[in-house]
Amino acid sequence: MKNNLMIYFATAADGYKITHKLKMLVRASVLATLSYEGYGQKCEVSVTFTDNEGIRAVNKEYRGIDAPTDVLSFPLTDFEGGDEPPTDEPEISLGDIIVSLERAEEQAKEFGHSFEREVAFLCVHSMLHLLGYDHERGADEEMDMRRRQREILETMGLAVK
Repeated sequence: MKNNLMIYFATAADGYKITHKLKMLVRASVLATLSYEGYGQKCEVSVTFTDNEGIRAVNKEYRGIDAPTDVLSFPLTDFEGGDEPPTDEPEISLGDIIVSLERAEEQAKEFGHSFEREVAFLCVHSMLHLLGYDHERGADEEMDMRRRQREILETMGLAVK
């Protein structure tokens, strides 16, 4: 799958150093999710790192919610019918992920685990949204998404103990 994935990184977070290690963690999270889901097509994902103020502005503009959140997902492919996009397309743009590193840091402290584990969780969560899952559709979908997240993080060695 490695040769079939392109991730475009952008940074809009003042005060956060975006390291190669952080980018590789995000890449591993995206790849683990694609592998878990059996998605083998050539694809691309955009990941933007921001802070609480930056994600609040995007949340307000696109969702009408004037508050910061941890991660936002903007799918570009519709998986509603359960079908993958046509295979004759050379590369599928799955969508955009926006991560508040500030919120990830706060949540890592709140939940008692590492910043890296929180960022990985947020990326896995967002990738599942890009692949058509949505916990806001009801309790069954929420439970399904939680299970998938847990199992993907376990494959990465990042399970919560």
